[in-house]
Amino acid sequence: MNILQILKILAILVIMIAVFMLIPALLSLLYDEEACFRAFGITIAVMLAVSIPVLVFGRQDKKRVLSTKSSFLLVTLSWVTASLFGALPFFLSAAIPSFTDAFFETMSGFSTTGASILTQIESLPRSLLFWRSLTHWLGGMGIVVLTVAILPLLGIGGLQLLRAEAPGPTVDKITPRIAETAKILWGIYLGFTVAEILLLMAGGMDWFDAATHTFGTLATGGFSPKNASVGHYNSGFIDAVITVFMLLAGINFTLHFRMLTGKFRQIFLDTEFKVYISIFLIATAILTYDLFVNYPVYQSLGQSIRYAAFQAASILTTTGYATADFENWPFLSQTVLFFLMFIGGCSGSTGGGIKVIRVLTLIKTGLNEMKYLIHPRGVFTLKIGNRPVKKDIAYAISGFFVIYIFMLLLVTVVVSTAEHDVLTSLTTALVTVGNIGPGLGDIGPAENYAFYADYIKWFLCFAMLVGRLELYTVLIIFTPVFWKK
Repeated sequence: MNILQILKILAILVIMIAVFMLIPALLSLLYDEEACFRAFGITIAVMLAVSIPVLVFGRQDKKRVLSTKSSFLLVTLSWVTASLFGALPFFLSAAIPSFTDAFFETMSGFSTTGASILTQIESLPRSLLFWRSLTHWLGGMGIVVLTVAILPLLGIGGLQLLRAEAPGPTVDKITPRIAETAKILWGIYLGFTVAEILLLMAGGMDWFDAATHTFGTLATGGFSPKNASVGHYNSGFIDAVITVFMLLAGINFTLHFRMLTGKFRQIFLDTEFKVYISIFLIATAILTYDLFVNYPVYQSLGQSIRYAAFQAASILTTTGYATADFENWPFLSQTVLFFLMFIGGCSGSTGGGIKVIRVLTLIKTGLNEMKYLIHPRGVFTLKIGNRPVKKDIAYAISGFFVIYIFMLLLVTVVVSTAEHDVLTSLTTALVTVGNIGPGLGDIGPAENYAFYADYIKWFLCFAMLVGRLELYTVLIIFTPVFWKK
């Protein structure tokens, strides 16, 4: 493991974040927020002072390929480093006086969780609100994927790094060169960003609200500059735009590339995509029935569909935006949303959770086992669509699911040590490991995480990191075999 090489790439990452931090720093000047401007200035100066010497010293390192171990450690340290430096503007400006809270808010941003400790979001300076949402946008497609795009400039290979960060069981290379793949992914991400900003502005938002909500949508993060989230605008058009883009963000970005290249047939033949859309439509139908017919909450069918579709998309894609306090919805609706918290978006999307392809594979594995019980000598190939699933991938997915459930139980137990009720503790685990944000109980869409003790907040930061980096990437670092030569 080459520590100098890891430090060098971390230094590049820190400089990149410092460059992006210049945007909210300039906004603090525009909005006459002196304390914020000083905080951003000091933070950027510290980031450059730390990273530039490392880069200068690291020029001696001539290794060109990252080892697997180095990739796992680097990706984990990337998110921790980004969150540590990203928390400084909140802390130094005194907008969030506790460093624990500042780090929690920033880790929630970069991990695209959207869990907040803020009780009065709109009282925060606008430059900090912009930075808060920008952490979503950077963490959504992946800080590391952006880094991979520039690694060839240093003569360093990036495939192992992308594999360690990419959200899903496998990594699809759109082009033979992994750096080109990263650039194409970021190009699509940027294109969606511009499109959604323009549409939201057409719906009546100013540029600031349109940008911050777009960052939270495409990253499936959910940070809003408004206390009432998207519900603040009470606009059917805005709800529809954000619903569509949440669903787009929850789709494998490889399919977006295929769509851009005219390969529409491949999209509709993709099994994971079809299951993902089916889950959304079924959940929306059940919610609409419950909200309009079973226990009427809304007066019209159109309103019921609007709120049902938005919330189903928000929870399924792990975005976490809200247009209503779904804790006041009927219990069937709450149960549907609870189950959606387990699923998440598609592999290769910005969504969190277990992922649709893993859930589908687990179900088909279980069905295959039933066939073996009836026909012990039979040969049954596990297939997703018409493609066979390799046994090592099926085993890896089964292992992932076991560890995922273990993490949920562990977080539930840790939260309950402070005498929080079972529903609050369990959904806290679901929405932090699954990177969703709002849950049920004391952390509903109208609540926040400020009431938790500091030790719980730090552990939840760990849970958010583990969930964002697909469990194995982080947890493998804590195994003895990782540190053996």
